[in-house]
Amino acid sequence: MSAQREAWLDFSGKTCVVTGAGGGIGQEIAVSFAASGAKVVVLDHSREGAEATEKMILDLGGTAISTVADVTDAASIDRAVERTKTAFGDCDILVNNAGILRFGPLESVAPETWDQTIAVNVKGYLLCAQRFGERMRQRRSGTVVNVASIAATEPHPYCGSYSVSKAAVVMLTQQLALEWGPSGVTVNAVSPGFIPTPLNTAFYAVPGVTEQRSKLVPLRSLGSTRDVANSVMFLASGFARYVNGHNLVVDGGLSHTSMIHVPRPGYDDGGR
Repeated sequence: MSAQREAWLDFSGKTCVVTGAGGGIGQEIAVSFAASGAKVVVLDHSREGAEATEKMILDLGGTAISTVADVTDAASIDRAVERTKTAFGDCDILVNNAGILRFGPLESVAPETWDQTIAVNVKGYLLCAQRFGERMRQRRSGTVVNVASIAATEPHPYCGSYSVSKAAVVMLTQQLALEWGPSGVTVNAVSPGFIPTPLNTAFYAVPGVTEQRSKLVPLRSLGSTRDVANSVMFLASGFARYVNGHNLVVDGGLSHTSMIHVPRPGYDDGGR
């Protein structure tokens, strides 16, 4: 992350809550909103991670508080809502980003592992939307952006219930958009593709992985956490006022490459 940031959207006066903001994509989203003038609530299950992101924002001249919460526990979220109100007032923008991934084949995934992933990745999104969205609906103003994944529409093998959970996030987004639209609240999703983060640094450190994955993407490069943050901010901005229930895929075109694997005699490879 660069020390210097330029705001391309103005969120001055807005209160933005970002879950899972202690690192990776969530941290980038939180810092980017702060750089654009928002008052940011850094919510994470890790106190160390939340405080690190808060410090990063404050060092850059932004406004933020950190709070520790378990997104699967309604009482914990209620406390985060109260802390937000006390510090900054009502939440204007909620970014549901907290999530987990537990590897393993479906034939042997333990029921408790399955339940844990669904609890964090789906139930957590719903609880945060319910709690932080209550005042949005009352005020008839606000936006929710859910971070899903290309795994929602492209099944990822040996990832337990991860793909299932992200597919549920996309449907949750559409259902909330349908139910909350009449109250003036928009709900959209962002689905990242190949995005290196601190959580998968070791994976991309394996020789050849970055190059091999980049070749699969039409843009021939991996994405960045900033690419995801920019997309989230667009959906939370006035530019997306009439966008509701949409799943914005941020993968450099990766999701449209299935026909590349189909043999077609005489096909021009376009210089790949």
